[in-house]
Amino acid sequence: MVKFLIVRFSSIGDIILTTPVMRHLKQQVENAEIHYLTKTAYAPLLAANPYIDYIYPFDGDIKSCIRTLKKEQIDYIIDLHHNVRSARIKFGLKRMDFSVHKLNWKKWLYVTFKTDRLPERHMVDRNLDTIKDFISERDQHGLEYYIPAGEEIDSASMPKAYQNGFIGLSIGGQHQTKKLPVESLVELCDKLCHPIVILGGPEDQATGEEIISSLQNNEILNSCGKYTIHQSASLVRQAKVLITHDTGLMHIGAAFQKRIISVWGNTVPRFGMFPYRSGPGSVQFEVEGLKCRPCSKIGYKQCPRKHFKCMVEQDLEGIAEAAHRLFSEP
Repeated sequence: MVKFLIVRFSSIGDIILTTPVMRHLKQQVENAEIHYLTKTAYAPLLAANPYIDYIYPFDGDIKSCIRTLKKEQIDYIIDLHHNVRSARIKFGLKRMDFSVHKLNWKKWLYVTFKTDRLPERHMVDRNLDTIKDFISERDQHGLEYYIPAGEEIDSASMPKAYQNGFIGLSIGGQHQTKKLPVESLVELCDKLCHPIVILGGPEDQATGEEIISSLQNNEILNSCGKYTIHQSASLVRQAKVLITHDTGLMHIGAAFQKRIISVWGNTVPRFGMFPYRSGPGSVQFEVEGLKCRPCSKIGYKQCPRKHFKCMVEQDLEGIAEAAHRLFSEP
């Protein structure tokens, strides 16, 4: 038995991007046993993953966590978070470890001086680099997301107009500067000619209602805050097209190989977090030529320059045209 401990504390998208690592280890290392350490809030994301043998919900108590993990006699630590907390875990367990290269200094150069030294390499490939000593080849299967039994949304329960397909519109984002303004979302929805399901968490519910109340279109459903993350993932899987910000549902959509229209604000696809092996025809929208962009590798509550051109000036007509084209393609 060879025991691997995967460490990735958060968040939704980043955890989804680690799924190829578990699959490769489980399929290519004889008698591999996969243990996964993540924050308690994100543990349910991995509950149905067949390649994970044990999940350890992390509540912030590092000493207790180390005591628990020491009993497991882990052989190797695969650190896919690579921060101070994961360093303390590695120091406490004193096992051979392999850490992902997050390229933080190159991202800092890009954000601070707009000097792009980033490699043409997705985050998934950098994650897989950490286990190159254990695997002989890399498969072509992409990301994975497993919905537990009983968490699927039955398409027959949706209004009839949606049973022939709909556009998923993910309006959430961890930071405001990653999200289209409400006015832009309203204008975009007004341009879409197919049923729409608005996707997001409880924090997005009011925005979803504001969009609907601003339009006369009856074929818009606000699912924000009404479903679990797995049920929202089920809606993503059923959508014919997904329009999304740089957020966790974007990566869930990629795991289902959906046709994705990703809309980028203060962050950029060059950071290596764009949809990985998404469906055919997937496209990215970003406002080119802004000297202030990217202004952060993560995001802000509001635009530091106050103009928010990276989202205000998005090509909404182009996004709608792309959605109609992808929706109609077989």
